[in-house]
This record gives sequence, C-alpha cells and structure tokens, in this order.
Amino acid sequence: MSKIDIISGFLGAGKTTLIQKLLKESLSGQKVVLIENEFGQIGIDGGFLKEAGIEIKEMNSGCICCSLVGDFGESLKEVITTYAPERIIIEPSGVGKLSDVIKAVSKVETGNAQMEDVYLNSAVAVVDASKCKMYIKNFGEFFINQVESAKTIILSRTQNMSDDKLKEVVAMLREHNDKATIITTPWDDLKGDQILETMECGKSLEDELMAEVMKEHDENCTCGCHDHHHHDDDDEHEHHHHHDDDDEDEHEHHHHHHDDDDEDEHEHHHHEHGEECTCGCHDHDHHHHHADEVFTSWGVETTNKYSMDEVNALLDELEDAGKYGFILRSKGMIYDKEGGFIYFDYVPGEKNVRKGTPEVTGKIVVIGSEIKEDNLAELFGTK
Repeated sequence: MSKIDIISGFLGAGKTTLIQKLLKESLSGQKVVLIENEFGQIGIDGGFLKEAGIEIKEMNSGCICCSLVGDFGESLKEVITTYAPERIIIEPSGVGKLSDVIKAVSKVETGNAQMEDVYLNSAVAVVDASKCKMYIKNFGEFFINQVESAKTIILSRTQNMSDDKLKEVVAMLREHNDKATIITTPWDDLKGDQILETMECGKSLEDELMAEVMKEHDENCTCGCHDHHHHDDDDEHEHHHHHDDDDEDEHEHHHHHHDDDDEDEHEHHHHEHGEECTCGCHDHDHHHHHADEVFTSWGVETTNKYSMDEVNALLDELEDAGKYGFILRSKGMIYDKEGGFIYFDYVPGEKNVRKGTPEVTGKIVVIGSEIKEDNLAELFGTK
C-alpha cells in the first residue's frame, strides 16, 4: 500500500522546508519516494534529499499537471514497481494548478489495475502568510487554485506576524476555501507528527468530543430518549453541525420518519423532567428524539489569543442557558497571550484550565442542546 501526498505551494512558499521537517520528524522510518517537478530544465532541490537517502524521480522538462500527465502515470508506476514505497510525496512546480495534479493522480489510481494499492492520502497547499495578499492580487488564477483545491493549508512565516495580520490572512483564504484545516502555528513550535496528522485529517476535536458526550449519554441517560423510537414528523428540529476540516465523510444526522399511512395514529410520548434531567429540554415541551438529534455542536478554529483569567470568565458565562443554550461540554486548545497554548475542559459547574503544548491552530468546541451559535461566537470573539 502506497500513500500519495501532494505538497503544493507557490514559488518560495516553503514546500522544501516542510518536506525536510516531515522526513526528519515523521517519516524517517518509512520508505519514501519524492517525485519532484521543477519549473524549468534543472532540478535545484534534489541534492539534500538524495543525501538523506530518499530516491528522486525528477521530471524537469515540463509540468505534471499538463504536458507530462501521461509521463507522470508511467513515472509513478515505475517508482512503485522499482522502490515499493510506503509513501510517495509529490512536490509540483510552484506555478502548477493543484486541481490538475489531483486529477492526474486520480487518473492513475483509477486507470491502472496494478495501482489498486495506491491512493491519494493528502492534498496540501503551503502558503507564505506574509505574501498571501500580494499573490492573490498578482497571481490569482494559479495561487487561488492551490488554495481552493487543498484539504489542508499550511501557513509559513507566521512567527513574526501580528495577530491582526494573521486574522486577515486567514479571512482571505477562507473566502476561497471554507473547509480546509489551516495550520497557523509557527512550524518550529510543532512536531512533524502533528502536521502530518492534520494533513491526513485523522483528528477532529469536534468529532472526538461529540463521541464522548454520546457515550456518556448512553451510559447515564435520564431523559428517557432511549425508550422511544419516533417523534412527530411535523415537528422536526434541524441541527446544524459546523466542521472546518474537509472530511469527505460528512456527518449527517437523520430524523426518523414513520411509514404509517395514517399520521393520526402516531402516538406522541412526553416525559417528566426532574432536577437531574440532562437532556437540555428544560422549560419547553417537545417530542422525543434520539440522542444524536437532541445534541448539537458548534466548532471553530481561531487565531485569537486569550489569558487564563479570560478563559475562566468565558467558561463561567457558559452557565447562562438562556443566553447560550444548555451546554453539556466544551473543550478547547487556544493561543495564550503569554505564549504557548491554553487547554480547557468544561462541564456544567466544573472547569479545568491549564497550559498545554502547541497545536496546529486554535480550536474551540461546544456541545449541548438548542445552543445559540451567534452568541457563542460573540462570547469567544470569533464572530
């Protein structure tokens, strides 16, 4: 099985530096082949990689996303049969379109029976944060295509950037890709494994926290929702989930419909709620839902910086159910004004705020019933 990672980026964005970091910190025990496609006739970045023991298949006579698409397929097959790599890193020309490179890889995947053990693992755009605005203005077609096509956008040169400037860059990128995970933390603060895990979309704080809440609910449910298997079709509640990463396995929450011809025959069950009710339906009367229909999540990535005191105050505010909804859990890893990261966990009446190791970007997740997303965004300053 060979994984293919495409690491694109405009000229000078830092692709080679990123690959060096991944090879040294994450992939040193794997058989890796790098396929380079330099713009021009002479490859300039192959030397250090050869010294590191990585085999190079350079294709310098053109672009793999256009005139070399056919040759690219043959080269990829040659690489796999010759070296049997665990991972293939494709570093396209800085002026290539990422969408065309993805198509070329996909064509090889589906067009060759012998390539059935090869799959596209990640598609990355490395973006120089200090030049983002200028690149959009002057090289829009090529630069924006890389941003639009990426599942992960990795910002370089953020270490000396002001908070306001970094927010501006993220906002510009979000205009062209509102799904990709954007790594905003300086690379020196991150381990290669963290970057690789983000590239592979293997971790979602929102999904993890929702799974914890659902497990706890299943084990300690007091709202009675497991005793009933249907609700009123005419009283459906829509619950919207927001995800920043571009996970193809979108999370769909389906309502349960009746097949009965006569809707009047439907029996509507109500339940009594005592002081210990945890389903979040205080002060209103509604029909039973399954747990995944009752609980919703709000998640956001942010470059905002907070102090420990500010985080404690924000979590205290979550106790206001009238303003924010009935909040069951909240978790976050966010930038600390004093440097590094702050981690926090919250359940009603209890919070834990502490120093933590750097993450690829700031993340906040809130899970509860009838949560008020606009108020939460205003509370955390992400609106």
